[in-house]
Amino acid sequence: MVQPFNLLMSPQTDPTSIYRQRDGLYAVDVLTAAISHLDFFTWLAERPAVDKDTICQGLDLRERPADVMLTLFTAMGLLESKDGIFQLTQMSREHLVKHSPWFIGPYYDSMKERPVCRDILTVLRTGQPANWASLKHEKDWAKAMEGEPFASQFTAAMDCRGTLLGPAMASRLDCSHHNQLLDIAGGSGIYTCAMLSRHPHLRAVVMEKAPVDGITRRSLAARGFDNRVTVHVGDMFVDPFPGECDIHLFSNVLHDWDVPRVRQLLAKSFGALPAGGMVVIHDAHLNAGKTGPLPVAAYSALLMTITEGRCYSEKEMAEFLEEAGFTGVNYFPTVADRSMITARKA
Repeated sequence: MVQPFNLLMSPQTDPTSIYRQRDGLYAVDVLTAAISHLDFFTWLAERPAVDKDTICQGLDLRERPADVMLTLFTAMGLLESKDGIFQLTQMSREHLVKHSPWFIGPYYDSMKERPVCRDILTVLRTGQPANWASLKHEKDWAKAMEGEPFASQFTAAMDCRGTLLGPAMASRLDCSHHNQLLDIAGGSGIYTCAMLSRHPHLRAVVMEKAPVDGITRRSLAARGFDNRVTVHVGDMFVDPFPGECDIHLFSNVLHDWDVPRVRQLLAKSFGALPAGGMVVIHDAHLNAGKTGPLPVAAYSALLMTITEGRCYSEKEMAEFLEEAGFTGVNYFPTVADRSMITARKA
């Protein structure tokens, strides 16, 4: 149940360490799968320097999850990467290669049959997301969201973190030359509410699919924003974006989808925005070199497993935006390992 409060308030403490515990839940299972099922580090030790494509071919892995795995191990200090070529670090040579006297593979082997670890191995092999939380009776996240019980639970989970993340995002944006926000796949509308609290001249539209649209309406009413926000029912991949909006917000949306879908959405945004319009991508982003930060690389392991997406780097997202036609790309850190990338339609 939504608990209304002033979205201009900030907590006195920094909860980033608590967020990292939840966001990084799957990282250890990716490492376990690599050590105990793939013997990845021994495999790589026998090859002086290889790229991602060679790793995928040699170990029968799909590109998206392999990218996440390699980024995670680089951020952990287990791999070194230069010009797309991967090599072991001294740490991984000493502790993760079978012929080393300090090999700790058996220590990880005792955990390799965990359901999440098994699911991660399947994701690495197939590229397809696992059932939510590795529950046998549950569907993958996108399909599960079509049912009211799961959609309500998931939207509540995203709403509660939005009370911290949303105001931090809104405080970094200059919306003085804009009038109407489109919050694409906006869930409960918490990020819209944060934006309208910070920028009271704005009006907004939240675009959501059923059954989430009903949750959105109830949450907006509970927070007292239903007189400034309309809910537009639609599928962001299929239906036109509502017109007359000069800010498009993708908040924690693009990380759920693979590159072709991300490009599709950004191209659609560019086509729908008026000249001078702004797109805002609020998410957890890797650094340009995809060497970290570790908390984001660990979060990407979770996303890799339960969605069709992953965390993207600042550089990747800038390239996607420029391909779509946007200019003036800017990056801003916000809070709890999240950040914001903005760009404009000239």
